[in-house]
Amino acid sequence: MITVIIPTLNEEEHIASVVKYATRQTNVSEVIVVDDKSLDKTVKLAIENGAKVITSTKLGKGASMKEGMLCASNEIIVFLDGDIEPYPENTISSLTTPLLNNECDFVKSTFKRNAGRVTELVAKPLLSIFFPDLTNFTQPLSGMIAGNKSYFTKIDFREDYGVDIGILIDMYIMNSRMREVEIGYLENKSKPWQALSRMSKEVAQTIIQKAAMQNNQNYNFEELSILNKIRSQMEFALDKQLSRLNKLIVFDMDNTILKGRFIDCCAEKFDFIKELMDIRSNESDSVVVTKQITKLLSGITYNKLIAVTDQIEIVNGIKDIVLGLKQKGYITGIITDSYDCIANHIKNKLGMDFALGNELEFSKSICTGEVKIPSFLVNSPKSICKHSLCKTNTLLSISEKYNIQIENCICVGASLNDLCIIKHSGLGIAFNSNNDLLNHHADIILSEENFSELAEIAK
Repeated sequence: MITVIIPTLNEEEHIASVVKYATRQTNVSEVIVVDDKSLDKTVKLAIENGAKVITSTKLGKGASMKEGMLCASNEIIVFLDGDIEPYPENTISSLTTPLLNNECDFVKSTFKRNAGRVTELVAKPLLSIFFPDLTNFTQPLSGMIAGNKSYFTKIDFREDYGVDIGILIDMYIMNSRMREVEIGYLENKSKPWQALSRMSKEVAQTIIQKAAMQNNQNYNFEELSILNKIRSQMEFALDKQLSRLNKLIVFDMDNTILKGRFIDCCAEKFDFIKELMDIRSNESDSVVVTKQITKLLSGITYNKLIAVTDQIEIVNGIKDIVLGLKQKGYITGIITDSYDCIANHIKNKLGMDFALGNELEFSKSICTGEVKIPSFLVNSPKSICKHSLCKTNTLLSISEKYNIQIENCICVGASLNDLCIIKHSGLGIAFNSNNDLLNHHADIILSEENFSELAEIAK
């Protein structure tokens, strides 16, 4: 019999379909969803559709894969990604038939889609140097795999983008019988050119470290020289491609551009800290929270709100960074859960192109305590997530306005409210954030309270 393991993190959109697909397959007696502490309905939907759910002890696909494998009750194990819908009907049978017939110990999938850019620019050139026997695998970074548990227990499940190539190399080093099988066509989001740096670095590190461990020696300087040439060629190719793209970069406002939160500064200035904390403690619905907090601003004049904004320190160098980005052809702007009048004030200070947020209402320049949730925040048929209100919807709206694909958008944020937009943008950047979940999903983490690295990242 077969165990199917599905590592997940906030995959409520597809998890029910993936679990249903796995449970109806012949010889599958166990489906395990290993959840990385999702904040959406992933766990609930997985259980409702017949999966056993365990919670991973550590964030990361590799840790989830290992813990799922350890909990599997069958010798034959299939790993599936939780964000693909639909899977070709023959996926599991194609992966497991060679195992059931004792023809293989490990099977890796290939599918009808061009090999990814990290595969072509990094993985295959490095494999040709260090593990030439593996260059005949069309998609060495594919995550849909199957194998015998007795082999999986002996390998190293890495905790970064190198996990899939690492498994392949470990299986090769153990002299397991390996095969690549085609499973059909998959709809699978591809990261844009801007987002390749972290993935390529971690894949390259994995291949070289595995080679060094196998040879029981330090890095060979001649091989590293070849590696540097490969990286240089890759960077040249990426720069050339980027120069042809229309590009957009979006910043959150609170704790990103501003060194603080606008509403918290207002609470201190106008003495409603306790009321603000009570609302945050007692309410969970984002719309209700926004409306109740806005009531606390009732009677405050526009000029006083702007004065509070001007007292909040702005991150050093942001104005020069925005100017540099615009010179490189970027559209720049703010998407915030705060108020549009405040965001527009900051936008004008920095010379940005747009600012979008909740619409604070005034009468004769005095805040009424009412707020309008703009339509671009609300879920629509074009939405790519199921949240009723989401910054990702705003990103879709603004990218459509400027005729820029979302894959060519950079988003910078610092809080859990930015998780979805960080996850779905082409390049998600966590800025000086202490939120582990946001940092996990981000393609790049900026740990310092400045944007100097953006000049290099946003080429």
